[in-house]
Amino acid sequence: MLRIAHLSYFPVTLKSPNQHAVSIKLSNGFTRNGHAVFNLSDRDIARASGFGHRRLGRRAVNAMVREFCRVHEPDLIVLGHADMIDAETVADLRAQRPGVRVLQWNVDPLFEPDNVRRINGKLAVVDATLISTAGPSLEQFRRPGHVVGFLPNPVDISIERGRVDLQPKTEFDVFYACGNPSRPKRVVCGEAWDMEDFITRLRGRLPGVSMTTPGMFGHRLLNGAAYQSGLLSAAIGLNISRRADDYLYSSDRIAHVMGNGLLAMIERSTGYDQLFSEHEMVFFSSFDELAEATQRFAGDPALRMRIAQAGRARYIELFNERRIAAYVVEAALGRANPADYPWPSVIG
Repeated sequence: MLRIAHLSYFPVTLKSPNQHAVSIKLSNGFTRNGHAVFNLSDRDIARASGFGHRRLGRRAVNAMVREFCRVHEPDLIVLGHADMIDAETVADLRAQRPGVRVLQWNVDPLFEPDNVRRINGKLAVVDATLISTAGPSLEQFRRPGHVVGFLPNPVDISIERGRVDLQPKTEFDVFYACGNPSRPKRVVCGEAWDMEDFITRLRGRLPGVSMTTPGMFGHRLLNGAAYQSGLLSAAIGLNISRRADDYLYSSDRIAHVMGNGLLAMIERSTGYDQLFSEHEMVFFSSFDELAEATQRFAGDPALRMRIAQAGRARYIELFNERRIAAYVVEAALGRANPADYPWPSVIG
């Protein structure tokens, strides 16, 4: 078993009350797999050291990370969106502790140039990089001796605790949360949309179907326990990310939706139809197909629950926090064998 220093954005203050954070799930998985895990939230330390401003606290957090790793002597350092930690600091940690392995994970889209820049910023000082996108987009990060691969969005049933798949009746038929509905526009079925326009049009096609849309039409975006309650108030979850043309990319809402037993609806072009069947997830390729499917499943609770239950079971089997945490460790140690995983895994 390993000593793991997990340096990421942990919601330890009210600045981010995200109960569903990937960082929490991975650390839960590491611990449940028997590793000793030491968590450090780089952004919160930077804010605390910089009088509320992360940039002012950058030097302090890098000094603290060096001391943190000196004290805990990790065998593995895991960096999750640890943007406050400089590449030079990681290089120093490697020099301090020869043999330590370092992995970075990232769950932001690769069609964001600034995200690509952040990933590239640490490529030279990490052994492995896992990203929530698969396929050709990962090739840009291939380097000799460096592992790069797909990171599925993990589910953790101690966090995604709901069983909407067992409820024939819910307060709402459809759930879709969107914090920035108009900037930038989201590309759905090949068309760029202000999501308030998209939902307005969808509602117009679905008489009698009720929707809850936190973050839109003047409603506040939900977080913390309120977000979990919002998920549990609806039967169907729209899994619409910014784009659907990067293989297997999805925001982590896919784990929130499926783990809580909502019926997930997702664009076919994401590639998830290669991991899930139509008896486990609902796929659409056009606005009309989405509208027709939503109307059908909202009106047939038994069918909706049957597919949602199968999808939830399949998602938990594939992407539970213990399995994904074990995969992260194997990738970091250079031992991940693609034949061992039912998803496209490492390519480097």
